Amino acid sequence: MKDIESYIHSYFGIGHKDVSKISDFFKENHIAKGDFLLKTGGQNTQLSFLKSGYIRFFASSPNGEKEITQWIATPGTFVTDLSCLIFDAPAKWNIQTLSDCELYTISEANYKQIGDHIPNWPHLEKLFISKCFNTLEDRIFSHLSMSSEERYNMFFQFNPEMFNQVPLHFIASMLGMTPETLSRIRKKQSS
Repeated sequence: MKDIESYIHSYFGIGHKDVSKISDFFKENHIAKGDFLLKTGGQNTQLSFLKSGYIRFFASSPNGEKEITQWIATPGTFVTDLSCLIFDAPAKWNIQTLSDCELYTISEANYKQIGDHIPNWPHLEKLFISKCFNTLEDRIFSHLSMSSEERYNMFFQFNPEMFNQVPLHFIASMLGMTPETLSRIRKKQSS
């Protein structure tokens, strides 16, 4: 479980003894391409760390005419519907694999027990949720302040491999643009 231990250590900045205690709660599992980890309205009962593969978070538009991709998880990130996990609310998102995936998963019950084993857990959990919130704030700011081309350039800079692994219409939706706009930007960039 070295991947999960390394990530927990770097993400939370905690010692190896505590990292080992936390990682013991995670179980390795494999999910096939196209499988759902969660569907809108369902109850989330786990938090996963994505070791390999891609997972899409999406929901239907209010009129039900199209799917809106909220996020595409890449290796080295956590995967969950956070409000569902923390507040026991119905899931807002469908969470579906875009490829075969390897994950380390902790059940909701075990997640709630971490504090019994790690005295500093409330502070660490606060940091985890704060990082999630900060990522969301950054995404909102980019959608409000950047042009489509600027959002594409920033995203491509940090995720170039995704463009060969994930259908482009999902990336376009996540970036808040039509597939045609994404195609025009990519064509302009390559010329």
